[in-house]
Amino acid sequence: MQSPPITDLSDRAREVFRQIVESYIEHGSPVGSRTLSKLSLLGLSPASIRNVMQDLEELGLLAAPHTSAGRLPTELGLRLFVDGMMQTSAPTDAERGAIETEVGAPASIADILGRTTAVLSGLSACAGIVLVPRHEMIVRQVSFVPLAPLRALAVLVGADGSVENRVIDLPPGVPPTALIEAANYINARLHGLTLAEAALRLREEIDTDRAQLDALTRALVETGLVSWSADGAARPVLIVRGSAHLVAGDDLDRVRTLLDDLEGKEELVRLLDSASGGEACKIFIGAENKLFSLSGSSVIAAPYRSGTGRVIGVVGVIGPTRLNYARVVPMVDYTAKALSRLIA
Repeated sequence: MQSPPITDLSDRAREVFRQIVESYIEHGSPVGSRTLSKLSLLGLSPASIRNVMQDLEELGLLAAPHTSAGRLPTELGLRLFVDGMMQTSAPTDAERGAIETEVGAPASIADILGRTTAVLSGLSACAGIVLVPRHEMIVRQVSFVPLAPLRALAVLVGADGSVENRVIDLPPGVPPTALIEAANYINARLHGLTLAEAALRLREEIDTDRAQLDALTRALVETGLVSWSADGAARPVLIVRGSAHLVAGDDLDRVRTLLDDLEGKEELVRLLDSASGGEACKIFIGAENKLFSLSGSSVIAAPYRSGTGRVIGVVGVIGPTRLNYARVVPMVDYTAKALSRLIA
């Protein structure tokens, strides 16, 4: 169900709706007509406000948790508020300073990402999340160790000293000498390249007959490169900081469901990947994403980029649907831009 255009609401309905949403975000409880009549500058009686609230409920923008309770915004209502009514406020000098301090700290990129995410968590009172750039290992040395007639252990040593081992299937008929020739070729011709660059170089040399390899050895080289590249692409690193913020409040069932959701990191990575295609923040409210359809949680996420403008990661927060979007959205956006300046 889509929310109605904000222009379809009368001035009176917009004002009543706005005050209900802002009160709910601040206090987390339903708002009654009597309370709203005291807060509102419209000069409406409780009875008039109840009529407006009933109209908003029929549009799917408000809901009553109990018969005698006040109203609170639905997820559809929150989406209408975020897209059409929210007035954002820029991060304060203190908030910007806290983020810049961590971004500018003399540390590894991984440490900076983790610490910046922790600061974002503290400032927003949500769990901070960051999708770390996929690790592109630079080839330093490769060796192949025979294990069985059709299997071998491929050992890749990266320029940073890291070691990756893979058991690979060998093309039928590969002699032991082909393992040595394949390793020698990679070490001589593909040294110093990333796996993606190495695969491209190999293809170029094959196409121009500069790869002095027989068909079986060439197949072995390709098998090794594909194995490492595919595995690396499937293992993006997700950092979550400040999960303790998620356990605040009395709704323990919702919290347990949310923590279970966070254990399914593969689904969360896919959600963050979907946020990497935009220019600015993306907001996922509750059931808009199936991962958080039961826990009633929202995600605000923004991509950060390399100096060439390529998206290399996503930073954001997870919190309840009633989080302060007007304050947190600019904070996440500022953090993403600060990380982009660091990596540029």
